[in-house]
Amino acid sequence: MGLDVALAKLSNRPLVLVTGATGAVGPRVVEAFRAEGYPVRTLSADPPPAGPWPDDVEARIGDVTDPSAVGAAVQGVGVIVHLAALLHVVNPAPALQARYERVNVEGTSTVVEAALRAGVGRVVYFSTIAVYGPSVGRVLTEDAPPQPRTFYARTKLAAEKIVLEAREGDGRPIGTVLRFAAVYGPRIKGNYRRLVRSLARGRFVPVGSGENRRTLIYEGDVARAAFLAAEHPAASGRIFNVTDGRVHTVDAIIGALCAALDRRPPRLRLPLGPVRGLAGLLEKGAGICGFRPPLARAMIDTYTEDVAVDGGLFCRQIGFVPRYDL
Repeated sequence: MGLDVALAKLSNRPLVLVTGATGAVGPRVVEAFRAEGYPVRTLSADPPPAGPWPDDVEARIGDVTDPSAVGAAVQGVGVIVHLAALLHVVNPAPALQARYERVNVEGTSTVVEAALRAGVGRVVYFSTIAVYGPSVGRVLTEDAPPQPRTFYARTKLAAEKIVLEAREGDGRPIGTVLRFAAVYGPRIKGNYRRLVRSLARGRFVPVGSGENRRTLIYEGDVARAAFLAAEHPAASGRIFNVTDGRVHTVDAIIGALCAALDRRPPRLRLPLGPVRGLAGLLEKGAGICGFRPPLARAMIDTYTEDVAVDGGLFCRQIGFVPRYDL
Protein backbone atom coordinates (compact mmCIF):
# COMPACT_ATOMS: atom_id res chain seq x y z
CA MET A 1 0.00 0.00 0.00
CA GLY A 2 1.40 3.43 -0.95
CA LEU A 3 1.93 6.10 1.69
CA ASP A 4 -0.74 8.34 0.15
CA VAL A 5 -3.37 5.56 0.21
CA ALA A 6 -2.46 4.68 3.81
CA LEU A 7 -2.82 8.35 4.81
CA ALA A 8 -6.22 8.47 3.14
CA LYS A 9 -7.41 5.55 5.26
CA LEU A 10 -6.08 7.15 8.45
CA SER A 11 -7.48 10.64 7.77
CA ASN A 12 -10.93 9.56 6.55
CA ARG A 13 -10.41 12.01 3.70
CA PRO A 14 -10.32 10.81 0.08
CA LEU A 15 -7.00 10.78 -1.70
CA VAL A 16 -6.69 13.78 -4.02
CA LEU A 17 -4.83 13.65 -7.33
CA VAL A 18 -3.61 17.03 -8.63
CA THR A 19 -2.51 17.02 -12.27
CA GLY A 20 -0.16 19.75 -13.42
CA ALA A 21 0.86 20.34 -9.81
CA THR A 22 4.31 21.68 -10.71
CA GLY A 23 2.84 24.62 -12.66
CA ALA A 24 2.30 28.16 -11.47
CA VAL A 25 -0.76 27.48 -9.29
CA GLY A 26 -0.30 23.78 -8.56
CA PRO A 27 1.79 24.06 -5.37
CA ARG A 28 -0.83 26.33 -3.79
CA VAL A 29 -3.57 23.85 -4.66
CA VAL A 30 -1.57 20.99 -3.15
CA GLU A 31 -1.01 22.98 0.03
CA ALA A 32 -4.70 23.95 0.29
CA PHE A 33 -5.79 20.32 0.33
CA ARG A 34 -3.02 19.28 2.71
CA ALA A 35 -4.04 22.07 5.09
CA GLU A 36 -7.55 20.57 5.19
CA GLY A 37 -6.22 17.11 6.02
CA TYR A 38 -6.38 15.54 2.56
CA PRO A 39 -3.66 13.14 1.43
CA VAL A 40 -2.35 14.29 -1.94
CA ARG A 41 -0.76 12.64 -4.96
CA THR A 42 0.44 14.63 -7.96
CA LEU A 43 0.94 13.85 -11.64
CA SER A 44 3.03 16.27 -13.67
CA ALA A 45 5.24 16.26 -16.72
CA ASP A 46 8.04 17.90 -14.69
CA PRO A 47 9.59 17.16 -11.29
CA PRO A 48 8.37 19.19 -8.28
CA PRO A 49 9.68 22.77 -8.08
CA ALA A 50 12.96 23.55 -6.40
CA GLY A 51 12.78 23.93 -2.65
CA PRO A 52 10.97 21.92 0.00
CA TRP A 53 8.25 19.62 -1.32
CA PRO A 54 6.06 17.95 1.31
CA ASP A 55 7.32 14.48 2.20
CA ASP A 56 3.77 13.15 2.46
CA VAL A 57 2.91 14.10 -1.14
CA GLU A 58 3.65 11.40 -3.69
CA ALA A 59 4.93 13.14 -6.82
CA ARG A 60 4.55 11.09 -9.98
CA ILE A 61 6.07 12.08 -13.31
CA GLY A 62 3.84 11.45 -16.31
CA ASP A 63 1.94 12.93 -19.22
CA VAL A 64 -1.84 13.35 -18.96
CA THR A 65 -2.14 12.08 -22.53
CA ASP A 66 -0.55 8.77 -21.52
CA PRO A 67 -3.36 6.36 -20.49
CA SER A 68 -1.02 4.05 -18.59
CA ALA A 69 0.48 6.86 -16.48
CA VAL A 70 -2.92 8.37 -15.77
CA GLY A 71 -4.51 4.99 -15.07
CA ALA A 72 -1.88 4.19 -12.47
CA ALA A 73 -2.11 7.64 -10.89
CA VAL A 74 -5.89 7.48 -10.31
CA GLN A 75 -5.84 4.22 -8.37
CA GLY A 76 -7.30 4.76 -4.90
CA VAL A 77 -8.18 8.38 -5.67
CA GLY A 78 -11.46 10.00 -4.60
CA VAL A 79 -10.98 13.48 -6.08
CA ILE A 80 -9.07 14.74 -9.11
CA VAL A 81 -8.14 18.39 -9.55
CA HIS A 82 -7.19 18.69 -13.20
CA LEU A 83 -4.87 21.64 -13.78
CA ALA A 84 -2.58 20.20 -16.45
CA ALA A 85 -2.91 22.21 -19.67
CA LEU A 86 -1.06 24.02 -22.39
CA LEU A 87 -1.59 27.63 -21.34
CA HIS A 88 -2.46 30.76 -23.29
CA VAL A 89 0.19 32.55 -25.32
CA VAL A 90 -0.36 35.73 -27.33
CA ASN A 91 -0.50 35.18 -31.08
CA PRO A 92 0.47 31.47 -31.14
CA ALA A 93 1.87 29.93 -34.31
CA PRO A 94 -0.69 27.84 -36.27
CA ALA A 95 1.46 24.77 -35.67
CA LEU A 96 0.58 24.96 -31.97
CA GLN A 97 -3.08 24.12 -32.58
CA ALA A 98 -2.45 20.38 -32.66
CA ARG A 99 -0.52 20.56 -29.40
CA TYR A 100 -3.31 22.51 -27.71
CA GLU A 101 -5.81 19.87 -28.80
CA ARG A 102 -3.60 16.99 -27.69
CA VAL A 103 -2.84 18.36 -24.22
CA ASN A 104 -6.02 20.24 -23.35
CA VAL A 105 -8.67 18.07 -25.02
CA GLU A 106 -7.15 14.60 -25.38
CA GLY A 107 -5.40 14.92 -22.02
CA THR A 108 -8.67 15.80 -20.30
CA SER A 109 -10.43 12.91 -22.01
CA THR A 110 -7.74 10.54 -20.79
CA VAL A 111 -8.08 11.82 -17.21
CA VAL A 112 -11.89 11.61 -17.23
CA GLU A 113 -11.98 8.11 -18.71
CA ALA A 114 -9.51 6.89 -16.10
CA ALA A 115 -11.54 8.59 -13.36
CA LEU A 116 -14.71 6.80 -14.43
CA ARG A 117 -12.96 3.41 -14.52
CA ALA A 118 -11.46 3.98 -11.06
CA GLY A 119 -14.69 5.20 -9.47
CA VAL A 120 -13.43 8.70 -8.71
CA GLY A 121 -16.21 10.74 -7.11
CA ARG A 122 -15.32 14.26 -8.23
CA VAL A 123 -13.25 15.83 -11.02
CA VAL A 124 -12.61 19.55 -10.58
CA TYR A 125 -11.55 21.05 -13.89
CA PHE A 126 -9.60 24.30 -14.10
CA SER A 127 -10.97 26.27 -17.03
CA THR A 128 -10.89 29.97 -17.90
CA ILE A 129 -13.14 32.95 -18.48
CA ALA A 130 -11.36 33.24 -21.84
CA VAL A 131 -14.02 30.87 -23.19
CA TYR A 132 -16.45 33.81 -23.21
CA GLY A 133 -14.38 36.08 -25.43
CA PRO A 134 -14.57 39.87 -24.86
CA SER A 135 -17.52 41.10 -22.79
CA VAL A 136 -18.04 44.26 -24.92
CA GLY A 137 -19.54 46.42 -22.20
CA ARG A 138 -21.47 43.67 -20.43
CA VAL A 139 -20.72 41.76 -17.22
CA LEU A 140 -20.88 38.08 -18.15
CA THR A 141 -22.40 35.32 -16.06
CA GLU A 142 -22.32 31.54 -16.55
CA ASP A 143 -25.38 31.87 -18.79
CA ALA A 144 -23.51 33.91 -21.41
CA PRO A 145 -22.85 31.93 -24.61
CA PRO A 146 -19.14 31.17 -24.99
CA GLN A 147 -17.35 32.78 -27.93
CA PRO A 148 -13.75 31.54 -27.64
CA ARG A 149 -11.28 33.24 -29.97
CA THR A 150 -8.00 31.45 -29.36
CA PHE A 151 -6.65 27.89 -29.58
CA TYR A 152 -6.37 27.93 -25.81
CA ALA A 153 -9.94 29.07 -25.16
CA ARG A 154 -11.47 26.75 -27.76
CA THR A 155 -9.69 23.70 -26.41
CA LYS A 156 -10.57 24.56 -22.82
CA LEU A 157 -14.23 24.83 -23.81
CA ALA A 158 -14.07 21.45 -25.56
CA ALA A 159 -12.50 19.94 -22.44
CA GLU A 160 -15.25 21.41 -20.25
CA LYS A 161 -17.80 19.42 -22.26
CA ILE A 162 -15.90 16.20 -21.62
CA VAL A 163 -15.83 16.85 -17.86
CA LEU A 164 -19.50 17.82 -17.61
CA GLU A 165 -20.68 14.79 -19.58
CA ALA A 166 -18.85 12.34 -17.30
CA ARG A 167 -21.31 10.36 -15.20
CA GLU A 168 -21.30 7.42 -12.86
CA GLY A 169 -23.39 4.34 -13.59
CA ASP A 170 -26.40 5.84 -11.80
CA GLY A 171 -26.21 8.96 -13.96
CA ARG A 172 -24.72 11.24 -11.31
CA PRO A 173 -22.28 13.77 -12.81
CA ILE A 174 -18.80 13.74 -11.34
CA GLY A 175 -17.38 16.89 -12.90
CA THR A 176 -17.20 20.52 -11.80
CA VAL A 177 -15.87 23.24 -14.10
CA LEU A 178 -14.25 26.33 -12.58
CA ARG A 179 -13.79 29.20 -15.03
CA PHE A 180 -11.08 31.26 -13.38
CA ALA A 181 -10.48 34.93 -13.97
CA ALA A 182 -6.94 36.04 -14.84
CA VAL A 183 -4.75 34.58 -12.10
CA TYR A 184 -1.89 36.51 -10.53
CA GLY A 185 0.67 35.52 -7.89
CA PRO A 186 4.39 35.02 -7.27
CA ARG A 187 4.80 32.08 -9.64
CA ILE A 188 2.54 33.37 -12.42
CA LYS A 189 4.25 34.34 -15.65
CA GLY A 190 2.74 36.10 -18.65
CA ASN A 191 1.05 39.44 -19.18
CA TYR A 192 0.81 40.69 -15.61
CA ARG A 193 4.40 39.84 -14.74
CA ARG A 194 5.54 41.67 -17.88
CA LEU A 195 3.35 44.62 -16.93
CA VAL A 196 4.87 44.82 -13.44
CA ARG A 197 8.40 44.69 -14.82
CA SER A 198 7.68 47.35 -17.43
CA LEU A 199 6.15 49.67 -14.83
CA ALA A 200 9.07 49.08 -12.45
CA ARG A 201 11.50 50.11 -15.18
CA GLY A 202 9.45 53.10 -16.23
CA ARG A 203 9.09 51.69 -19.73
CA PHE A 204 5.34 51.20 -19.96
CA VAL A 205 3.11 53.56 -21.96
CA PRO A 206 -0.64 52.82 -21.81
CA VAL A 207 -2.56 52.43 -25.06
CA GLY A 208 -6.20 53.49 -25.36
CA SER A 209 -8.50 54.98 -22.73
CA GLY A 210 -7.64 52.59 -19.90
CA GLU A 211 -11.36 52.21 -19.14
CA ASN A 212 -11.55 48.68 -20.57
CA ARG A 213 -12.14 46.16 -17.80
CA ARG A 214 -10.44 43.12 -16.37
CA THR A 215 -11.46 40.34 -13.98
CA LEU A 216 -8.80 38.94 -11.66
CA ILE A 217 -8.17 36.43 -8.88
CA TYR A 218 -5.19 35.79 -6.63
CA GLU A 219 -3.64 32.33 -6.64
CA GLY A 220 -4.42 31.76 -2.95
CA ASP A 221 -8.12 32.18 -3.66
CA VAL A 222 -7.78 29.85 -6.66
CA ALA A 223 -6.55 27.10 -4.34
CA ARG A 224 -9.41 27.66 -1.87
CA ALA A 225 -11.95 27.56 -4.69
CA ALA A 226 -10.62 24.18 -5.82
CA PHE A 227 -10.99 22.78 -2.31
CA LEU A 228 -14.57 24.05 -1.98
CA ALA A 229 -15.56 22.68 -5.40
CA ALA A 230 -14.17 19.27 -4.45
CA GLU A 231 -16.15 19.13 -1.21
CA HIS A 232 -19.49 20.78 -1.87
CA PRO A 233 -22.28 18.46 -3.12
CA ALA A 234 -23.97 21.31 -5.03
CA ALA A 235 -20.90 21.75 -7.24
CA SER A 236 -21.41 18.47 -9.07
CA GLY A 237 -22.21 18.87 -12.76
CA ARG A 238 -21.92 22.67 -12.63
CA ILE A 239 -19.95 25.52 -14.20
CA PHE A 240 -18.83 28.42 -12.01
CA ASN A 241 -16.97 31.62 -12.68
CA VAL A 242 -14.38 32.29 -9.97
CA THR A 243 -13.19 35.88 -9.44
CA ASP A 244 -12.12 38.27 -6.68
CA GLY A 245 -15.67 39.66 -6.68
CA ARG A 246 -14.84 42.88 -8.50
CA VAL A 247 -14.41 44.19 -12.02
CA HIS A 248 -11.37 46.47 -12.46
CA THR A 249 -10.42 48.95 -15.16
CA VAL A 250 -6.97 48.59 -16.65
CA ASP A 251 -6.13 52.06 -15.29
CA ALA A 252 -7.09 50.91 -11.77
CA ILE A 253 -4.82 47.88 -12.08
CA ILE A 254 -1.94 50.03 -13.31
CA GLY A 255 -2.56 52.46 -10.44
CA ALA A 256 -2.49 49.67 -7.86
CA LEU A 257 0.72 48.24 -9.29
CA CYS A 258 2.40 51.64 -9.37
CA ALA A 259 1.40 52.27 -5.75
CA ALA A 260 2.95 48.94 -4.75
CA LEU A 261 6.08 49.78 -6.73
CA ASP A 262 6.19 53.31 -5.24
CA ARG A 263 6.19 54.82 -8.71
CA ARG A 264 4.00 57.44 -10.31
CA PRO A 265 1.57 56.11 -12.93
CA PRO A 266 2.58 56.77 -16.54
CA ARG A 267 1.64 60.28 -17.69
CA LEU A 268 1.78 59.62 -21.42
CA ARG A 269 -1.02 57.72 -23.17
CA LEU A 270 -1.04 56.55 -26.80
CA PRO A 271 -4.16 56.47 -29.01
CA LEU A 272 -5.36 52.99 -29.92
CA GLY A 273 -6.00 53.46 -33.65
CA PRO A 274 -2.57 54.78 -34.71
CA VAL A 275 -0.70 52.32 -32.48
CA ARG A 276 -2.61 49.37 -33.89
CA GLY A 277 -1.95 50.66 -37.42
CA LEU A 278 1.77 50.90 -36.67
CA ALA A 279 1.71 47.33 -35.32
CA GLY A 280 0.16 46.16 -38.60
CA LEU A 281 2.91 47.85 -40.62
CA LEU A 282 5.58 46.26 -38.42
CA GLU A 283 3.99 42.83 -38.89
CA LYS A 284 4.03 43.24 -42.67
CA GLY A 285 7.65 44.35 -42.64
CA ALA A 286 8.59 41.46 -40.37
CA GLY A 287 6.92 39.01 -42.74
CA ILE A 288 8.91 40.34 -45.67
CA CYS A 289 12.24 40.56 -43.87
CA GLY A 290 11.85 37.43 -41.73
CA PHE A 291 12.12 38.87 -38.21
CA ARG A 292 9.78 38.94 -35.21
CA PRO A 293 8.02 42.32 -34.89
CA PRO A 294 8.53 44.18 -31.59
CA LEU A 295 4.82 45.07 -31.59
CA ALA A 296 1.90 42.98 -32.84
CA ARG A 297 -1.79 43.72 -33.25
CA ALA A 298 -2.62 40.67 -31.14
CA MET A 299 -0.69 42.20 -28.23
CA ILE A 300 -2.58 45.48 -28.58
CA ASP A 301 -5.93 43.70 -28.85
CA THR A 302 -5.21 41.65 -25.73
CA TYR A 303 -4.30 44.75 -23.74
CA THR A 304 -7.33 46.80 -24.84
CA GLU A 305 -10.08 44.15 -24.84
CA ASP A 306 -12.89 44.35 -22.31
CA VAL A 307 -13.22 41.32 -20.00
CA ALA A 308 -15.81 41.67 -17.23
CA VAL A 309 -17.17 38.51 -15.58
CA ASP A 310 -19.40 37.99 -12.55
CA GLY A 311 -18.33 35.36 -10.00
CA GLY A 312 -21.27 35.75 -7.64
CA LEU A 313 -22.91 32.37 -8.31
CA PHE A 314 -19.98 30.43 -6.84
CA CYS A 315 -20.08 32.63 -3.75
CA ARG A 316 -23.82 32.25 -3.23
CA GLN A 317 -24.16 28.54 -3.89
CA ILE A 318 -20.82 27.11 -2.74
CA GLY A 319 -19.90 29.61 -0.02
CA PHE A 320 -16.74 31.00 -1.60
CA VAL A 321 -15.53 34.30 -0.14
CA PRO A 322 -12.49 35.88 -1.84
CA ARG A 323 -9.82 36.85 0.67
CA TYR A 324 -7.67 38.95 -1.62
CA ASP A 325 -8.67 42.07 -3.53
CA LEU A 326 -6.73 44.30 -5.88
